[in-house]
Amino acid sequence: MPRILNGMSTADAIREAAAELFHKHGYEATSLRQVAAEVGIQVGSLYNHISGKEMLLRWIMVGIMEDLLAAQQAALEGYTDAVDQLRAIVDVHVRFHAARARDVFIGNSELRALSPEYRAEVVRLRDQYEARLREVVERVAAEGRADVLDVQLQVYAIIAMGTHVASWYRPDGGKSLDDIVETYVEMVFRQLAITPRGRRRAKPASKA
Repeated sequence: MPRILNGMSTADAIREAAAELFHKHGYEATSLRQVAAEVGIQVGSLYNHISGKEMLLRWIMVGIMEDLLAAQQAALEGYTDAVDQLRAIVDVHVRFHAARARDVFIGNSELRALSPEYRAEVVRLRDQYEARLREVVERVAAEGRADVLDVQLQVYAIIAMGTHVASWYRPDGGKSLDDIVETYVEMVFRQLAITPRGRRRAKPASKA
């Protein structure tokens, strides 16, 4: 059934159809004719909403980063304690990538297909997302509540751990998402030697 008949706006139906096809066949192998057929409109009607196929990819990739940034910001609201903020930011990072696996796949695999202008736009949003996480990790370290060997590498590790969830998480899997999130938070805390109460774990005494 054409997506436009399922209560979606034409613009949303186009974007959803494109995302499905890019995920299934890849950006290069997907034609605008396929997108139009999936939505249930003529190819020419697509140009009432987009300037071309690349605009669809940009639409999807910028959209997911804007959603991710908004989720990250919402997770931080209401928390002033740095450790609480770190827990919240890891929590939302894992949940988002579990829930949006299809879009995450497109974002990671098709960035190279964008023109330099659009690619720079996506990279700028990614940098903003990374910068917020780095600020929180720096605060935890500055307060003496974590043992951070290298802030930037720790940030990369947290991002990579959460992003990888998109490649294997299934809602009908053996673990609930809540359990998975809690485990990932605990792994990050252990890496940084943070106790559940937010105090840095003491290093083992060296043996004589």
